[in-house]
Amino acid sequence: MVAVLPPGQVMVDVEGLSLEPHEVARLRHPHVGGVILFARNFESRTQLTQLCAEIHAVRDEPLLIAVDHEGGRVQRFKSDGFTPLPCMRRFGEIWEDDSLAAMRLATETGYVLGAELRACGVDLSFTPVLDLDYGQSSVIGDRAFHREPQVVAMLARALIQGLMLAGMAACGKHFPGHGYVAADSHHEIPVDDRSLEEIMREDAAPYGWLGDMVLPSVMPAHVIYPKVDAHPAGFSRYWIQHILREQLGYEGVVFSDDLTMEGASVAGDILARAQAALGAGCDMVLVCNRPDLADTLLQQLEQPENHAEAVARIRQLAPRFACANWDALQNQSRYQYARDLQSEIISG
Repeated sequence: MVAVLPPGQVMVDVEGLSLEPHEVARLRHPHVGGVILFARNFESRTQLTQLCAEIHAVRDEPLLIAVDHEGGRVQRFKSDGFTPLPCMRRFGEIWEDDSLAAMRLATETGYVLGAELRACGVDLSFTPVLDLDYGQSSVIGDRAFHREPQVVAMLARALIQGLMLAGMAACGKHFPGHGYVAADSHHEIPVDDRSLEEIMREDAAPYGWLGDMVLPSVMPAHVIYPKVDAHPAGFSRYWIQHILREQLGYEGVVFSDDLTMEGASVAGDILARAQAALGAGCDMVLVCNRPDLADTLLQQLEQPENHAEAVARIRQLAPRFACANWDALQNQSRYQYARDLQSEIISG
């Protein structure tokens, strides 16, 4: 019997609407463990479903397919039947008038989000954002639920419940918090000069309250907190090992944020960035929109020391049960009810 190739610890992307032969070869590399999709990979539901099937068929143990699909301005698939989803701040606004209604609506949105993606073959959405809404971060902005960490935790828990009902895992981001700094880590190197005590009391609190039983994966921020550590959180053993793993007791998957972002440049070239993230305790690193750098990394990276533990955790993110296809989903009264609520939530 031929051994099944386990998932690797690098997540890559694909260029277009279907796989090219050189991309199939890349996805078969032992270091690859997942694929992240973008808006450019979507033309129609039929095409997206076929692309996901092609990706899953590349390996005997299917690769994890992920996407940034939060709602609001971060929703990669918006046409051909995909439901427009509200930004997360909308639930924080509803909370001010009726907290229980806000939680119920967040669960309904999580269900629609997860069910539609899974019906097309996507396994994981990098959501929810757990950053606090300080009103000064343009890149976070209305992606955040609320300013208060208790409210963020409760609304995130409700959204995650909806995802779970659809059979989809969640990913909290950006640990320990990206909402306080104005700089966008896609284009700059943000620095947050607050103390560890303040960050733990405010921004990091939802991670401790939720834990890995609710939140099966986490993505650290490309933010430097100089009063805590000189390295960005995603490259910091202090943040990932000491704070997240030991102090908060977190046992889920830790993804790096995209290693091609400017906020990751402090670690060096693409190999140095991946080694720094994996060495700090990340289970899987993302290389997006630079296939040349992805190929360089796959050629040069040696198997990380945490490989066996990381593979075991990564496997926990795979969907646990079969999902309805798109046509069957449309006929489910549970889905119809949750979907119809979305326009009401957005319109307010």
